[in-house]
Amino acid sequence: MARRYDTLPLDGPKPALKAPKGTVDTHIHFFDGQYPGAPGGPPPMADCTPDDYRRVQARLGLDQLVIVQPNAYQFDNRCSLDALREFGKDARAILCLQGTETDSELQALHDQGVRGARIMDLPGGASKLDRTLDLAARIAPFGWHVITQFDGRGLHEHAKILDRIAGDYVIDHTAKYLEPVSTDDPAFHELLRLVDKGNCYVKVSAFYETSISGPPFYDDVGVLARALIEHAPDRIIWATNWPHNGRTAENYPDDANQLDCLGQWTDSTEVIHKILVENPRKLYDFAE
Repeated sequence: MARRYDTLPLDGPKPALKAPKGTVDTHIHFFDGQYPGAPGGPPPMADCTPDDYRRVQARLGLDQLVIVQPNAYQFDNRCSLDALREFGKDARAILCLQGTETDSELQALHDQGVRGARIMDLPGGASKLDRTLDLAARIAPFGWHVITQFDGRGLHEHAKILDRIAGDYVIDHTAKYLEPVSTDDPAFHELLRLVDKGNCYVKVSAFYETSISGPPFYDDVGVLARALIEHAPDRIIWATNWPHNGRTAENYPDDANQLDCLGQWTDSTEVIHKILVENPRKLYDFAE
């Protein structure tokens, strides 16, 4: 499939927020037409390559990245591993795992920079929440974690599983309440409770996927991000979610704005450094 430049702008004005040295983008995807989409997943996007992302990196002033296996490829991780090799020591990856991989296979993936497994409990996801505990236990000896994505409105039910995860884990996209909730909502209080246990990170990202109020600062989701940041800055990470799967020319988000949102939710340079540098570098085992 040919690149559709009208829906994938790679350049533009720089963000107002200057990313500190060592900033990590913790959630991006790559697509390559040589790899077909897998049954059960959504159609792959047009090619989105490491060279494309380097232009986004340069514009935003980002240094490291975490490649997340796209739903389109399900358990076929070849495209993500290709990109991981391309970026080398500056990248980590989260894959979709069967759970039957041998220790030697997992060690080989670790040596390449893989640091976790993806759980996607929404349509098109390869591994659902019912596999979380088995996968978390399987990858724990390697110091890996699971990243989880679901409709946060069901957090009370999901917590029956999340509470049993022994090691670190990540809740994606500000808990992705498919209809934004208020900070007084029990489902948001449940998120704060999970964070307070000390092994849950929340990724503030993909605001455009659930916001009704919309850009520039997605106030209905932003109020949740701000509250999370104020509550537990040591447990927050950030991501662009590039290349914004499923967006059209009319609703394609501005990558610089995804970073500037963070500057709207905290004016503390110390907190911004934690979210962009310290927290993700610790979680993803980047060298100092």
